[in-house]
Amino acid sequence: MIVASRLPDHHASAGAHSPVDSRFSKTSPIMAGRILVVDDDPRMQRMLSSYLTRRGFRVQVECSGEQAVMAAAEDEFDVVLLDMTLPGINGLEVCEQIREWSSVAVILLTGIDTPQSKMAALIGGADDYVTKPFHIGELEARIGAVMRRTRPVAAQPALVEIDELVIDLPKREVRRAGEVLHLTKIEFGLLRELVTHMDRLLTYEQLMRAVWGGENFDVRPLHVHMCNLRRKLQAGASAPRRIIGVTGVGYRFRYSD
Repeated sequence: MIVASRLPDHHASAGAHSPVDSRFSKTSPIMAGRILVVDDDPRMQRMLSSYLTRRGFRVQVECSGEQAVMAAAEDEFDVVLLDMTLPGINGLEVCEQIREWSSVAVILLTGIDTPQSKMAALIGGADDYVTKPFHIGELEARIGAVMRRTRPVAAQPALVEIDELVIDLPKREVRRAGEVLHLTKIEFGLLRELVTHMDRLLTYEQLMRAVWGGENFDVRPLHVHMCNLRRKLQAGASAPRRIIGVTGVGYRFRYSD
């Protein structure tokens, strides 16, 4: 588990038409976005930059509010990860300035966990608010969520083929090595959500809201259905191959081994 928290302050500069969907490569298209990371802690900069780069994002790092405003004005980003406590202009002021000309998604990162602080962030124009320490997988899921809200929605695939699996979404049919798999309505709903967000981590809440709806979420039935779905897809494989769980956060469907 990778958990990020506020580290000791150190000011340092840092620079820097086929029915089978061809978008489903190792890095999904929405994961190819550009992210501006703004934090004055070098270790936090390195951790976020390294992880997000490995996950397919293009990352630029700045260490002050003034540099963040200039970077956002000079270039286009899909998401700004913005620390609340910065030298000079603080994160909230940066967000308010960016909002004067840009609708880029902004996620504020802060160690202050009070209703007043959250209200100020959202009123100031932030799209989301993450309290340190945070699980890096949850942050990635939140990045994906704000990108889905702010970027155009691509057409969904009609057919997904992965090794011996063939998933026909319009027909609601799944075959493994030519044999039709008998999935329940909930199992197919979960599979549909995962494969239409290929290689992206979906939180428990996102999956349950999409399949069950409502607001009262209990993760235990979700885990049971995921276990049954894995068993049907994997034909006795001892370790998960396609549906990968991140403990305490959610699941993703892995395109390649």
